[in-house]
Amino acid sequence: MDFDPRRPFQRGTALAAGVSAKELRRPGYRLVLPGTYVAETTVVTPRVRARAALVPYDGVAWASHASAARVYDLPIPTIGDEHVSVPRAGLRRRHRGVKVHVGRHTATRVVDGVRVTEPLMLFVEMAERLTLVDLVVLGDAMVRRRLVTPEALVRFCAEVRHKASSSAARAAAFVRREVDSPMETRLRMLIVLAGLPEPVVNLKVRDEVGDVIRKYDLSYPSIKVAVEFNGKLHVLVPGAWEADLERRDAVDDSHWRLLPVISSGIYATPDHTLRRIHRVLLARGLPGVPLRLGDGWRPHFPSHADAA
Repeated sequence: MDFDPRRPFQRGTALAAGVSAKELRRPGYRLVLPGTYVAETTVVTPRVRARAALVPYDGVAWASHASAARVYDLPIPTIGDEHVSVPRAGLRRRHRGVKVHVGRHTATRVVDGVRVTEPLMLFVEMAERLTLVDLVVLGDAMVRRRLVTPEALVRFCAEVRHKASSSAARAAAFVRREVDSPMETRLRMLIVLAGLPEPVVNLKVRDEVGDVIRKYDLSYPSIKVAVEFNGKLHVLVPGAWEADLERRDAVDDSHWRLLPVISSGIYATPDHTLRRIHRVLLARGLPGVPLRLGDGWRPHFPSHADAA
């Protein structure tokens, strides 16, 4: 193949193409991973880093785990190193900055020119690396992107033989359709892990002719209570703020109770958020609400107060 410096290449390939070691150290090339370079004009994206990790394997490996998730552009926490998988242990090679796995489930697909683990198996792979809540965030995003369905995910996790299958199966049971953002997932998981009834996701309220007039992130339709995550958009964008105020007027007119939650209510004061929701659900008489909140949420949402 012709040498193309816009794609990741190893030092030996460059030398064979007539690029000297001295030239590789000059502006014009950049190091992507130890021993793997690319032209300086190439933007180093997750796809480029995954390609760089795969270069030494001559087509026998594929991007997996966190690297595959980043190629799919799925929401995961920061995870160091690139991750690739090979079909058998004898093909493993040690390279700095690359974690090599043996992936006996070799179903893959090509995304933006990079061979990656197919989505169902990727969810199970990430169960080794993510907490329960982060894994549900990933699953909701996969469903939103139409990479998987909740039913297929539950079925696959129950059948696959993998050391992380039980953790994956637990998280898959919480994955839902029509979740708009990771923060909505986190809010729903906070509610459910505290032992409260699971809210309806993205309820659409329609008028007399069937047109959608409102949509609630999380709601309890039988008692007209909605719990919604409000991000910075509502504060920073005047139009969004005004639309939100008008929407709240309409909510008041229809006797719905709206409980807004901001990011600090999930990360810093989850206990306060839960008490607010719990109090309203009890006051409105929702069946199945316990008199006391459970503690199942605490390991997954360690607030500043808990840490202290």
